[in-house]
Amino acid sequence: MRLKDKVAIVVGAGQSPGEGVGNGRATALTFAREGAKVLCVDYNLGSAEETVDMIKKSQGTAHAIKADVTKESDIKAFVDDVMKRWGRIDILHNNVGVSIAGGDAELLSLTEEAFDRCVAINLKSCILACKHVIPIMRAQKSGAIVNISSNAVISTYPYVAYKTTKAAMVSFTEQLAYQNAEYGIRANVILPGLMNTPMAVDTRAREFNKPRAQVEAERDAKVPLRRKMGTGWDVANAALFLASDEASFVTGVTLPVDGGAGVIRGG
Repeated sequence: MRLKDKVAIVVGAGQSPGEGVGNGRATALTFAREGAKVLCVDYNLGSAEETVDMIKKSQGTAHAIKADVTKESDIKAFVDDVMKRWGRIDILHNNVGVSIAGGDAELLSLTEEAFDRCVAINLKSCILACKHVIPIMRAQKSGAIVNISSNAVISTYPYVAYKTTKAAMVSFTEQLAYQNAEYGIRANVILPGLMNTPMAVDTRAREFNKPRAQVEAERDAKVPLRRKMGTGWDVANAALFLASDEASFVTGVTLPVDGGAGVIRGG
């Protein structure tokens, strides 16, 4: 019960269609298992409700809410909801992100529409969620924010919008950390590497018209540690540490969860 009596918001608590568990769902389940009340936010309400059902089956406490996190009004609405429902916000976990599914591409093929879409989903959503949560955490004199960026920041990732927005998230998290430390608020960012999640693997299988097993094998081969991708649970466990009081002296940190890929900068 490392998060006993805590209230958490997990933005992106549903997941894309496909095999396995996504980072957001795994994190929501992990936070609830460790005692937190969890607001599961997702554009796909049905998927968020599936996450809530899983939590409740394990006697956890959770509620699902639909939100388009590119709209500030929707973000304000779910922050207001959690305050009316549970009266505080201890943890904000920003997990939303899109690349190929948002139309991201290499520079010469990138459209303005795809770029704007990826910026709004990946970066704007995170900044605006923090904008509405920070005043509450400042009043509490406590809080933990965990942002999910990507190992794409430090690797030779080919698609422009995802790499640049996820790099910006790292800088934004550092700014959050130093501007809010005096209020007892911590902010840290995780860089997941090659993960075996529906968004990462099944989306690529569909987009590139390849069997899922082929995409999985190609990605596994690129991971230094055991030649095996990580899972959503690896990200969730890192997020649990950063959100918990065990990390009470940890802020402004960028934590790769990538099976060693980050030390091979051309990986």
